[in-house]
Amino acid sequence: MPVPIPQQRGDAAAEASHGADLTLLVIEDDPAGTFTVPELPAAAGTRVRIRTARNLTEAGRLLTDDVDCILLDLALPTGSETRASGDAAGADGLATLQHVLRIAPRHAVLALTAEDDAELAAAAVRVGAQDYLFRDELDGRLFSRAIRYAVERKRADVAQRRLTESTLRAQENARLERGLLPTPLLEGSDLRFAAHYRPGRSRALLGGDFYDTVRTPDGTVHVMIGDVCGHGPDEAALGVELRIAWRALTLAGLCGDELLSTLQQVLEHERESEEIFATLCTVDIAPDGRSAGLCLAGHPAPLIARDGRTAHLLPHEDGGPALGLLPHSALPRALRAGDTPWPRRQVELGGNWSLMLYTDGLIEGRVGPAGTQRLGQDGMVEMINRQLAEGLTGEDLLTAAVTEVRELNGGELTDDVAVLLLDRDEEDASHRTEEDASHRTEEDVRHRPEEDASHRTPDGDRGRSIPRPRPGSASPTAPVGAANAQRPPL
Repeated sequence: MPVPIPQQRGDAAAEASHGADLTLLVIEDDPAGTFTVPELPAAAGTRVRIRTARNLTEAGRLLTDDVDCILLDLALPTGSETRASGDAAGADGLATLQHVLRIAPRHAVLALTAEDDAELAAAAVRVGAQDYLFRDELDGRLFSRAIRYAVERKRADVAQRRLTESTLRAQENARLERGLLPTPLLEGSDLRFAAHYRPGRSRALLGGDFYDTVRTPDGTVHVMIGDVCGHGPDEAALGVELRIAWRALTLAGLCGDELLSTLQQVLEHERESEEIFATLCTVDIAPDGRSAGLCLAGHPAPLIARDGRTAHLLPHEDGGPALGLLPHSALPRALRAGDTPWPRRQVELGGNWSLMLYTDGLIEGRVGPAGTQRLGQDGMVEMINRQLAEGLTGEDLLTAAVTEVRELNGGELTDDVAVLLLDRDEEDASHRTEEDASHRTEEDVRHRPEEDASHRTPDGDRGRSIPRPRPGSASPTAPVGAANAQRPPL
């Protein structure tokens, strides 16, 4: 019957250290009694304890957590254990070795063979043994050194495997987190977009801050930025859920109180405790780009600069509570009573403007010699205006802002930071509109089926041609981090 795999401590053999006692399990069957373990000299205060097993079944019982190394005689007869395990695809000695490696995957293994079996010894190392010894050349010093070498080599192999697994896991997590970051849906819009995202967690790509931007078929551009309290992996996961829910609800036509109320319901179902809440800021920019609706749910007000003038905060007096602070069951009653939890303020933007949305990680960094004060919104506005005066725009402006906040803080920020920038140039927008119209007219002429009889109707008149989709024209939007996202005035 197959030998059961014994319970093993976590990398038992790999955790042996210099100066610690070692336990050697010898697996050999020598009826003539010609094989003897040489006397091992004590080196550096280390003792080697010997256990002996006559077959694999006995070895399975003796293979306990404190065994550091196994010495396997490759001349051990192949028994029912190896035949049942299906390892007979090779020499008997290698089949036995493969069985031992399978039941003791974390232990160092030494192969013992005759001197004239050098090829078998080398094959044993290729199969997985740490080293080999010749039976006729054993002496105490060589034997002791081989045991320690095998244990240390196994420990190095285990460490390398752990490092490789950790690297692959980190790469997989990075791909997953990067895939969860949003891709703005702004095709057809004349707005420029840039973003900067910095999670507070070390070695992470995603935090509790979240943002998104989409353009609906009516031409309205919807922008959102939010912050789940905390910045661990659970908060990051909740932020992704809220962002995806916001995008789906927005594309479905919801906005204002109805959208925020539904998002709060999602939050309450997905959060781990009732103490978890999320702040949110939504901006719905009209198709002509000259006005917008603003909703604040416990979130800092956006920053706006109109036509190159000094930047300032949008009104925030009508802001509502953060999502999760007011029970969802109370929201319908409040709406029926005419009390709007999240009022939607109409904001005039003008022809040329820049709008910056941000999370509180940007304004809560410490400043001053003693680091006792916060930067705050006023300090942020002053900093942004100074950087505008230096001619910074687009992604360069966002990167400079986050870098300066870190320097003022005296080191890395502990909170997540997300910053978005949308800007519009009316003259550039008009020029793009004219170019698009001209392009469409030229394309219609180029593809007009005047000479194609297949487009004629049965009565001889020409049928209306089906317009073909225009090849991918340059979009006025730019992905996060793209150089062409850098547009004045902000």
